[in-house]
Amino acid sequence: MKYAVETRFAHGFENCWTYNDETLITFDSIEAAQAELDCYLRDLKADYDDGLVEDYSPEDYRITAI
Repeated sequence: MKYAVETRFAHGFENCWTYNDETLITFDSIEAAQAELDCYLRDLKADYDDGLVEDYSPEDYRITAI
């Protein structure tokens, strides 16, 4: 089974994580997807703390089986 990290948009959740803006990123395990999401959220929080982004919510991201 493969997994994807999805981002919430106004119309719902979507996998928009890509390599080179072309190929959708998938993960071979839920643990690998969670590790990548955790790293992304740490970076996003650092950007927020530095004033580079106005707001973010971890609830705007989820991992789904595909």
